Amino acid sequence: MEIKPIAHIYNDFPQKFGLPRQSGMAPHLISEIVMDEGYRQPDAFRGIENFTHLWLIWEFEPMGAASSGEEGRWSATVRPPKLGGNERVGVFATRSPNRPNRLGMTVVKVVSFGVEEDRGPVLKVSGADLKSGTAIYDIKPYVPFADCVPEASESLMKDAYAKTMEVVMPEAIPAEISNERLTALKEILEYDPRPGYQNDPDRVYSFDYGEYTVRFKADDGKITVTEITER
Repeated sequence: MEIKPIAHIYNDFPQKFGLPRQSGMAPHLISEIVMDEGYRQPDAFRGIENFTHLWLIWEFEPMGAASSGEEGRWSATVRPPKLGGNERVGVFATRSPNRPNRLGMTVVKVVSFGVEEDRGPVLKVSGADLKSGTAIYDIKPYVPFADCVPEASESLMKDAYAKTMEVVMPEAIPAEISNERLTALKEILEYDPRPGYQNDPDRVYSFDYGEYTVRFKADDGKITVTEITER
């Protein structure tokens, strides 16, 4: 089966570092899904107002040569960064991007839907864990009675995300950053974007966030944002 993108998603994260590690971890992070040419028929979204959440089927970017070797290769086991980068587990027991087919799936909340003159149908969603420009292959409604499994459990990753960090913001914050975008930034930092094996309190980390660069340090359960500057 040959598949091709039907849309692309756009938000404040042009790079992978800093992104929420799972969907819903930053519920105030807003993204726009813009349909590609050939898929801009508003009728395709008829009835979308009946759903509060959607599934996105999308594509991970190719792993670098140092990570995955030749194009098309994959590893049966991976080292999840959030588990410290040392423990190997089976790829099908993780959500690692280094897998036979680079397909991801994400649940997002519908914020709004509209049809624009220049871009056609545009979905605004919250809580996505996709970087800006990611290709979307399908959009499906989230159906609670079928998709939600209240008795489901897992014991591999829950401890890695159980503890959140205290976030300290700098006094000088660009006035142009809206409260919603600032809240989303705090939500992302609370879950500590660093790999689990990095624990240098003197190291300054950085990532791009919209038109800004965010720099921070991490130590003793606290994320301290040192500065937010225009890039």
